[in-house]
Amino acid sequence: MQGVGFRPFVHRLAADLAVSGFVRNDSRGVEIEAEGGADIIDRFVELLSTDAPSLASVEMVRAADIAVCGTSGFTIAASVAGAPAALVAQDAATCEDCLAELFDPDDRRFRYPFINCTNCGPRFTIVRGVPYDRPFTTMAGFAMCGTCRAEYDDPDDRRFHAQPNACPECGPLARMSGERRLFGGPDAVGEAAALLRAGAILAIKGIGGYHLACRAADAEAVGRLRSRKHREDKPFALMALDVAAARRLVALGDEELALLSSPARPVVLAERLADADVASAVAPDARELGVMLPYSPLHHLLLADAGSTLVLTSGNVSDEPIAYRDDDALARLQPIADAFLLHDRPIHMRTDDSVARVVRGRPMVLRRSRGLVPASMPLPLGCAAPVLACGAELKSTFCLAKGSRAWVGHHIGDLQNAETLESFRDGITHFERLFDVAPEVVAHDLHPDYLSTSYALARQGVELVGVQHHHAHLAACLAEHGVTELAVGAIYDGAGYGTDGTVWGGEILVGDLRSAERAGHLAPVRLPGGDRAAREPWRMACSWLVAAQGAEAGLPATLRSQVSGDSWEAVARLVETGFAAPETTSMGRLFDAVAALCGVRAFATYEGQAAIELEAIADTADRASYDLSPDLDARPLVLAILADLRVGTSAAIVSARFHRAVARATAEACAAAASRAGLDLVVLSGGVFQNRLLLTWTAERLDALGLKLLVAERLPVNDGAIAYGQAAVAAARR
Repeated sequence: MQGVGFRPFVHRLAADLAVSGFVRNDSRGVEIEAEGGADIIDRFVELLSTDAPSLASVEMVRAADIAVCGTSGFTIAASVAGAPAALVAQDAATCEDCLAELFDPDDRRFRYPFINCTNCGPRFTIVRGVPYDRPFTTMAGFAMCGTCRAEYDDPDDRRFHAQPNACPECGPLARMSGERRLFGGPDAVGEAAALLRAGAILAIKGIGGYHLACRAADAEAVGRLRSRKHREDKPFALMALDVAAARRLVALGDEELALLSSPARPVVLAERLADADVASAVAPDARELGVMLPYSPLHHLLLADAGSTLVLTSGNVSDEPIAYRDDDALARLQPIADAFLLHDRPIHMRTDDSVARVVRGRPMVLRRSRGLVPASMPLPLGCAAPVLACGAELKSTFCLAKGSRAWVGHHIGDLQNAETLESFRDGITHFERLFDVAPEVVAHDLHPDYLSTSYALARQGVELVGVQHHHAHLAACLAEHGVTELAVGAIYDGAGYGTDGTVWGGEILVGDLRSAERAGHLAPVRLPGGDRAAREPWRMACSWLVAAQGAEAGLPATLRSQVSGDSWEAVARLVETGFAAPETTSMGRLFDAVAALCGVRAFATYEGQAAIELEAIADTADRASYDLSPDLDARPLVLAILADLRVGTSAAIVSARFHRAVARATAEACAAAASRAGLDLVVLSGGVFQNRLLLTWTAERLDALGLKLLVAERLPVNDGAIAYGQAAVAAARR
């Protein structure tokens, strides 16, 4: 992998073993010519893997004997230009050595916000092309001073051949901007921290784009940020100074600590502590908080100077891509931010923060972006021709594949406006150039109205491969785990275009990488108003009650304060007639219906809100469960919930019993399908399985039934994995 200090490592290793020759980057990765005694060369080859730098991942060492040249000494040779197929490293959090220098008053890089070395710093977000050399990065415009050049050229220095190497004399600089003027002294970060302490909202340019920040405990500032950003309820991410500060916010086990402190530095979702010092508006009605640690020297300085946990949320207005170009950020974020903390190192590729959590003792990636992209994924069945997979509509990613390797792009967002579509196109173009992939096959979702499908259909001179949405979910999980045989999949999400033209979302499939068949599904109901039902969960409550009770289904007491009788009757007529109300088997919409019936959420302001809040209130001490048969006909379940609510059963108990019912019925439906097909392997995937309770309880029941379980770990269970699944299917079919 390029950009991880591998060539300097090889140089030092060769010096230690008195090996002669050279090392250089080429189009495949790293090429080494080594000359020495047989035993020494054997040891040299062994240590290439066992002692590799912390950021390196050595997948293969291929060695061949050549004629002795009589070389003297060992050098780092110039990189070979050519087809850029070598891997590019992801951005990595600041290492301990650089942190020590950052806070050392006697060090020449004291408080320098762009300190880095071969073990840390920006990679993917600054690289324009490969080989990974300075001229192919956004550092090309910063000529190293004599001291930095001496470090760069010294084989014994930690910055030997560190491409972003810089210092205050020759590298990028930070500055403050506000009210259309530059102000303050030379310490821009210190000034930014002072403004935050005073209650300001700042736009901060980071590694992969701009963030909006304020003090997390400042209720007034958090409220202003929500109002200006037009983000009503969706939780904000937090950045804590260190592990000790994070422990004062959320409950952290060993697995969460490992995630939080990893070089990727994702936002980690963990259970919030009752006395966490954050404003209630940071994460209203949420059981968890999303916390990350500083991952750049600028963030380390800012958090240390601010002296408190900060809200650090994407620099955008709701539904827009994160801003990463300075002029665009200044224009778009001016109405939100009181001031800007800027710097002059360009960002070549925007990346949002990655998001992860721990479930059942294993990591679960919910959003794969900064720190994780562009690390490649293997394909168990390699591509006969290069593939582009265009993904879905929500949580959009793309995937390029060649041979046995796939590169899943960074999180783009929801492809519902021109800005996100432009980001999607730019990302594909960049990856095609970076990894030298000229797609001959383009895979896409079956939904004819997805912008990703339209993009695929517009590509010229390629073979098109349509992949059903839920099959792509199944294939993504199988491929991640290197499985090519048949498995049963419970694929639960909000919506996916089915092979029969209806809206699927509660599917039991039997399939492999090539194909999948429907073995069961949630009983279908109407989706009154189409996509509007996802934003107004009470509509799904109406649909399920009409399906269960018929035309006499009345407005439940739990909804009377939020929904008028006339509105209820109008939607009930849509359900009865089927007008503007297509059929759906969506499990996500069933969760919405139950949340609405419980009075938890009648109107949603962000995707999945009703289900998230329903899970958050569940009283897990209650061990009872409703009845839900393995054929997944939820009409009796909905009636049982309504009956409990009418006699005063709390929404917390109803939620727990509902979760247990769906978990048990899902496991039993999978067991029945597995028995019929002679299988013992089950996949759980789809956005609904982001629900910790549902996933945990379903897994426990599957284990009790003696079935093996696969769940995604390196990729999301949500639509962020769809593109990879499409690529795996396209490769397998050829």
